[in-house]
Amino acid sequence: MTKRATVVGAGLAGSEAAFQLAESGFDVTLVEQKPKARTPAQTTDAFCELVCSNSMRGAALSNAVGLLKEELRRSGSLILRCADQSAVPAGGALAVDRDRFSERVTAALTAHPRITIERRVVDAIPSEDHPVILATGPLTGDALAADLARVVGAEHLAYYDAIAPIISTDSIDESRTYRKSRYDKGDADYINCPMDEAEYRAFVAAVIAAQKVEARSFEEARYFEGCLPIEVMASRGELTLAFGPMKPVGLEDPRTGKRPFAVVQLRQEDEAASAYNMVGFQTRMTWPEQKRVFCMIPGLENAEYLRMGSVHRNTFVNAPATLDAGMQLRARPGVYLAGQITGVEGYVESCAGGFLCALLLAGIAAPPATTALGGILNQLSRKTKDYQPSNITWAHVAPLVIRKKKRERYEAMAERALGDLAAWSSQERSGFCYTDSRATETRSSGEEGNQLG
Repeated sequence: MTKRATVVGAGLAGSEAAFQLAESGFDVTLVEQKPKARTPAQTTDAFCELVCSNSMRGAALSNAVGLLKEELRRSGSLILRCADQSAVPAGGALAVDRDRFSERVTAALTAHPRITIERRVVDAIPSEDHPVILATGPLTGDALAADLARVVGAEHLAYYDAIAPIISTDSIDESRTYRKSRYDKGDADYINCPMDEAEYRAFVAAVIAAQKVEARSFEEARYFEGCLPIEVMASRGELTLAFGPMKPVGLEDPRTGKRPFAVVQLRQEDEAASAYNMVGFQTRMTWPEQKRVFCMIPGLENAEYLRMGSVHRNTFVNAPATLDAGMQLRARPGVYLAGQITGVEGYVESCAGGFLCALLLAGIAAPPATTALGGILNQLSRKTKDYQPSNITWAHVAPLVIRKKKRERYEAMAERALGDLAAWSSQERSGFCYTDSRATETRSSGEEGNQLG
């Protein structure tokens, strides 16, 4: 009897889930609302449109997200394969040309013989005689979100997420900037805009005073702590930005040999290096105010903005209360949730959510708790008083009792994880091809790659 499944949403989680199910022998219907409808943050009709940063963060195995990427890569992840093929220079991080990345994912899913793509809007949880995965992401439509809230019997949670501006490379005055990666890890992939103390304090004052896009009267603005708007950080203290996205540590100016008081980093956005992203500069300032305030940054006095910063809603459920161990709705058997709608945060974590949901739906045992993939499931099952979205951290992975320095301990945990992943894959996944071709590669994890995506 042919196995069937429907996946709603062709973002990172939905695309990965559809691919993994199809590879496991399912006939998959992948439903995507574009071009019939778009969320406020979307601009193209391609799958896996990266609307925030183009970074998938740090790559080293001593980094929890670096381990998660490696586990997905070795496990045959479509998203990681396409990301590696679309990579752009980013020091110790994995960043992609977002257009090429989306094109590759779209082409792979469109060409798959077991995947049928339907372009339509889904306003309610589908009633099917086969499993359904909802992977509609942080911008789930109002009607579907309301229906989901009705089914789970609790108010769905919402907060606002902010995205950073993108600048045309030709408009950056590089006579006032310098190229360097933090601690010189990797190549000099970032453009750095240095500020002295007076420039920094004036900039912070302007950020705080700038006009903001406010939440509507009936909506509460709740932000993910790992992706705060710069004005929210600035309001917490005058030096908060200097210890956050404008941190100068490891970014000594090669022209002077001295460390600036603060630095704004720009990361390459596309393969042609025609655009750069303002690292960590998510904002809800109005567009005119962004242009006025950001021209105070050395090198950006005449910047041309290809995309202004903006805010958008993020919706997620209380996963520990609403999902079972198989990522299935307790209140609606046969309906599964994957990706950011479950409360995972970040591109790689969303991809992992889709990967795990597909495997569990297919009847494959969960990866060991000692792996980063197992850590994602651990996060979704941890009952807390105030469940909040989270990136993958080492705290999600089963601890390793060993007396070593932090980095050495994390490296030992990564080695254990990859070994356990190999054993799991050989036992649980029929036809699963595990590869260790990258086992000895431990790329540097520049701190630039640890905050976004």
